[in-house]
Amino acid sequence: MGLRTTISERQRRLGFELKQLREQAGLNAADAAQRISMSRAQLSHIELGRTSVLTERLLELCHTYGCTDEPYVDALVSMSEATGKGWWSAHKKHLGPGALNLAELEAQAVSLRMHESLFIPGLFQTADYAQAIFNSPKLGFENIDKALKFRMERQHILTDKTPPSVHAVIHEAALHMRFGRVHVVREQLVRLIELARLPHVTIQIYPFSAQAYAALSGNFVHVIPSTPRLGTVVLDHATGTDYLREPEHLNEYCRLFERLAENALNPVDVTLAYGAHSVKDSLALIKHLLYTL
Repeated sequence: MGLRTTISERQRRLGFELKQLREQAGLNAADAAQRISMSRAQLSHIELGRTSVLTERLLELCHTYGCTDEPYVDALVSMSEATGKGWWSAHKKHLGPGALNLAELEAQAVSLRMHESLFIPGLFQTADYAQAIFNSPKLGFENIDKALKFRMERQHILTDKTPPSVHAVIHEAALHMRFGRVHVVREQLVRLIELARLPHVTIQIYPFSAQAYAALSGNFVHVIPSTPRLGTVVLDHATGTDYLREPEHLNEYCRLFERLAENALNPVDVTLAYGAHSVKDSLALIKHLLYTL
């Protein structure tokens, strides 16, 4: 079987997990491969995501490593047997691996926790707002029409039959950024209020007056599947995308998000009676900004 020329994050993650299990079992690659009658080179390729692994071999490896966590092993099998195909497959010719990996990760998520400081999160953007961002000349976006279509299709996850829970902490600065004309910004702020009506969507605004956790955290998305230990923190930056997989990193970002949510304003809640907004909350702040536009 030939080696992959392009490795998805799912494939890379499967190899990472198997390597972690082997190291926790105190085995080097040569010893582990010998125990299941596999060459050391083949095991190394599996651990690097360069080649697939048969389900029987995968289960054999987990048994050899003494892994008895059945839900976790089942999740590894699902990762191994997945084809990687989905609605995002139609965009492979036009978009880079970062966007495609995020879409595949989101498709398997039961929960998404995100923080954005200068942009409204992509899952929440209106088409005009996203278009204005893509058209910003110094941001260097290419294939704008394809990127816009992809971003809008990503949002279908919010209205699926079994959508993930989505909790976003958005810095107040993002609400002030002028991508597009006034009507574009206004429609985007209204869109946030509309999305907050969905029972699985929680939106909080992090005000300028709060502590500086938001400034220190940077932007991130914590994608949490049904097996939380297989979660991924996605960091997007100018030179590419980083994927954090180490347990200590996942735990750190869990704590970081909790601090952000704790210091942010109360979530947007359109069901509250008018008098319940006697204190400053996320909805009140958005409405105030709408009034000033």
